Amino acid sequence: MMSVGVIGLGDMGSGLAKNLIANGFETWGRDILPARHQAFADMGGHAAADTAEVGRNAQAVFVMVMKGAEAHEVILGTGGLAQSMSPGGVILLTATVKPAEARAIGAGLEGTGVHLIDSPVSGGYPGAQSGTLTMMAAGQDPVLAQARPVMEAVSANIHRVGSAPGEGQTVKACLQSLIGAQFSATFEAAALAAKAGVPGQVILDVFSTSSAGCGVVNNALEKIIDRKFEGTGSHINTMHKDLTISMALGEELGVPLHTAASAMQIFHAGRTRYPDGDNWTCTRVIEEIVGAELHRDGAKVTR
Repeated sequence: MMSVGVIGLGDMGSGLAKNLIANGFETWGRDILPARHQAFADMGGHAAADTAEVGRNAQAVFVMVMKGAEAHEVILGTGGLAQSMSPGGVILLTATVKPAEARAIGAGLEGTGVHLIDSPVSGGYPGAQSGTLTMMAAGQDPVLAQARPVMEAVSANIHRVGSAPGEGQTVKACLQSLIGAQFSATFEAAALAAKAGVPGQVILDVFSTSSAGCGVVNNALEKIIDRKFEGTGSHINTMHKDLTISMALGEELGVPLHTAASAMQIFHAGRTRYPDGDNWTCTRVIEEIVGAELHRDGAKVTR
């Protein structure tokens, strides 16, 4: 059984590590925050001193960082995975970055003998922790076959969406334009219900059993009506970044994204007002405007 690495042990990366360890893989991890390192070690992982130590010990490494520049650094920078992994090793770029950034990383790996699978994921914190993520994988057939066991340890749905770097990220950008719109519509509907005096449980019961019900909507409503706006594993910075990528792709290709653009502004408002909040905190901004809050057992008038 191959050894596996995880770079980035936050809400998503910790879930990857948890399920790799649970499936019997020797797992090496690295994060810049000591508390995450300790939590990883406590679950049975090998906490590495640096990225190079992960690369030296792992035949496959998941890169789950926040930004494209961070992914570029841990893969192609000094002491990065391109230098430390043995030829034939596989890097799984599961972070969401710009398609052009993934292509640049792929180009930088040419001639190193280290392979890249461009495979952003969907499913958020619950999917990462439960090992049921959806993977949008772009890579060569032999490389995908080689990495299949470790991918199956963290994913319930592995989709082959292409063969070249950037193709996975392109599919993810399309997906996030839709998810952003679902989120923003849910936030507005929740505020509308609050102003109308409808209890949150009624809204959740109806929405979740209607044609509008889905994981995105149902989970968001649960968090809103229970007033859980921080620490739920879905920080607003991540979705804000993802929508920025979707909008940039639309600009590059000349595709109008009217609904995604509206969602982008709602997330921008939420991030500005509540920078430490999770996705659902955008609802609070709208509630403050209308003077009502949606709670599970009823609506609360705030002014």
